[in-house]
Amino acid sequence: MALKDVLIDELRDMYSAENQLVKALPKLAKGAKNATLRELFSAHFEETKGQVLRLKEVFTVFGEKPTGEHCNGMEGVIEEGADALEKDEEGASFDAGLIGAALRTEHYEIAGYNAAIAMASTLGMKDVVDLLTQNLNEELSAADKITAAADPILKESAEEPEEAPKKPKTAKEKTSAAKSREDEKKAAVSSKK
Repeated sequence: MALKDVLIDELRDMYSAENQLVKALPKLAKGAKNATLRELFSAHFEETKGQVLRLKEVFTVFGEKPTGEHCNGMEGVIEEGADALEKDEEGASFDAGLIGAALRTEHYEIAGYNAAIAMASTLGMKDVVDLLTQNLNEELSAADKITAAADPILKESAEEPEEAPKKPKTAKEKTSAAKSREDEKKAAVSSKK
């Protein structure tokens, strides 16, 4: 497979990721309790729509359709965000969970854009590099803004009283806890080899 084909696959993955975020970001904005966090999610929703348009522009350079790949990685990261929205945490602790999910999302996108930019640069596709760099810069800025907003939220969360550890209640929580124990066992076996 030629590097150009690998790049197109990577771009289709990013296109899928961004489209999934267009659907997910309004839910995060609606669920956030902190006004600054709500505003950041809403603003990044608008940026993300622009990123989708830029990716479509990149595909016109290739003469290819942007669809064809589903980004399973982003689907998983968004699932973690949905899980954070379902937690029964109160106050700043609730938003702290959303911050973790949002930063994982941003860093996933940053990694994808860095890889795609490196490939396009190697292929000498300056116009593609320029479009992707605009998206990357927005992702980096979003991560910085979330990190800055996190500081007072995390400090407030640290002041909230600790609760007794909860046992998983829902089937989803029980499944997740079982998978976590299974991951730990597999890692222990792998490290012995």
